[in-house]
Amino acid sequence: MPLFKRSNDKLECLLCPHYCKLGNGKTGICGVRKNTGEKIELMTYGVLSGYSLDPVEKKPLYHFFPGYNILSIGSFGCNMKCDFCQNFHISQKVPESLVPEMTINKIIKDALSVEKNIGIAFTYNEPIIWFEYISDVAEAAKKEGLYTVMVSNGYVNTEPLDAIIELIDAFNIDLKAFNNKFYRNLTGAELEPVKSSLKQIARSGKHLEITTLVIPGQNDDEKEMALQSEWMAGELGKDIPFHLSRYFPTYKRDAPPTTEGALKKLFDIASGNLDYVYMGNIHSNNGQNTLCPGCGTEVTIRSGYNTRLINLDEDGKCTCCGKLVYRNFTFS
Repeated sequence: MPLFKRSNDKLECLLCPHYCKLGNGKTGICGVRKNTGEKIELMTYGVLSGYSLDPVEKKPLYHFFPGYNILSIGSFGCNMKCDFCQNFHISQKVPESLVPEMTINKIIKDALSVEKNIGIAFTYNEPIIWFEYISDVAEAAKKEGLYTVMVSNGYVNTEPLDAIIELIDAFNIDLKAFNNKFYRNLTGAELEPVKSSLKQIARSGKHLEITTLVIPGQNDDEKEMALQSEWMAGELGKDIPFHLSRYFPTYKRDAPPTTEGALKKLFDIASGNLDYVYMGNIHSNNGQNTLCPGCGTEVTIRSGYNTRLINLDEDGKCTCCGKLVYRNFTFS
């Protein structure tokens, strides 16, 4: 699959909807894909910024092997320029000296050896721009029976996403807002390609969860949340887990934090359209537990990243009404 094409005296990157046209020696918006003369080369192949064993709930994935861990790796760069980025120190700043420090064999060995680990997650910065490396790591992981996860902004073209879907078992995609003005002004990107990616992943049958970071005065409109959750239910399925995350000032944005009251209002609106809605980045445990959508029985209790599974059979079904809650499940 070609990831670039020649456009007059430049090379055009085909990985994401920016379609960066790069002169010799120039780097794209992402900061890591460079025209080296004959091709566009990934400059951060094997260069890691983060390497940690995390609870899978931290991604956040609440419905993909709850209670287990996943080895999480990240690099540098991003194809969005969010002024509220929580990981700006790695997404918006690419080191001048890039030295690969971790072999794929070492990653696979570690993933197989650590306790209660289901696989490997590509996270922390934007994995899409790290396409070649995540493809190689994911292929090696699949051969060893490991699961793969991608935490992404979803700003990717259809053909590369098809290739990624073949190698990734579960996605958490940031749907940053449901209006294009937000995307243009705050991220430097567009909404429609993200919506298209979400539909493409949902059609594939791979596990999908969605996160929206709620920023006061930007994407916290109640009517917009009604439209967003209606669209998600209609286009992706009402059983798609949806995470509403509380914003705190960071990077270039100094607006006050989202109040828990405002987050709860949006939670209630989204819950009217979706089976599984959660609140994150808050001090209380409100909006953390999972209820069976069939009978309302509590089936998972969460406190921080501690997860307790109750009222579930070995297939992830509610023991009270038989409703399937978790498709990807095993008792911890």
